[in-house]
Amino acid sequence: MKFAVIGGTGLIGSRVVKDLNAAGHEAVPHSHSTGVDVISGQGLDEAVAGADVVVNLTNSPTFDEASAAFFRTSMDHLLAAARKGGVGHVVILSIVGADQVPELDYYRAKVLQEELLAAGPIPYSIVRATQFMEFMDDVISWTADGDTVRLPATPIQPIAARDVAAAVAEVAAGAPLNGIRDIGGPEIFSLDELGRITLSHQGDGRTVVTDPTAGMFAVVKGDVLTDKDAHLAATRYADWLS
Repeated sequence: MKFAVIGGTGLIGSRVVKDLNAAGHEAVPHSHSTGVDVISGQGLDEAVAGADVVVNLTNSPTFDEASAAFFRTSMDHLLAAARKGGVGHVVILSIVGADQVPELDYYRAKVLQEELLAAGPIPYSIVRATQFMEFMDDVISWTADGDTVRLPATPIQPIAARDVAAAVAEVAAGAPLNGIRDIGGPEIFSLDELGRITLSHQGDGRTVVTDPTAGMFAVVKGDVLTDKDAHLAATRYADWLS
């Protein structure tokens, strides 16, 4: 099969391309660096021409209210190009629990992206992943102040990027779900606990203080960012750290 992976040079996209090609398919990465712009539409028709499947892994450059415009414009252009090119399956990556956190602009924007895909003319699959292990350093930096890091006790089910990519590649190579597949890591932590584990492993002497008002995850209610019934990946957080 032939795959056009839009956003195919990023953290997940580059791994998806590698996994699909290793499985004997032809997966071609497309991004700004290859002349494809999902906002202007430049290069999209050429990128998806002849592809059986389009995997869209592009992401908004911001996490604020402007993210909705990014996903609306990019999906409009992508779906138009895919329809013109006769593509039979479009896959996107989203977030477990995105529809349960309307307080976050970015999560609302991801739900919009899902809705645009589901309402479109092409068979589709949505892969929803829990929070990436690779983002933990960023999460810590958001609320770091001197020797203290403030984090809420939000339940988190971290998953490694390589496991996300493997799941996306598997879904992309299969029949369209015309629905959602949830994937997650094998363990659930509170975010403050995960912060302590991360800093301890790094030999970082900063103290994590539990603060229910700190950072973007403070608005999350309950355990909506976790899913014990999801397809569970194998990589445990301690193994990923090592």
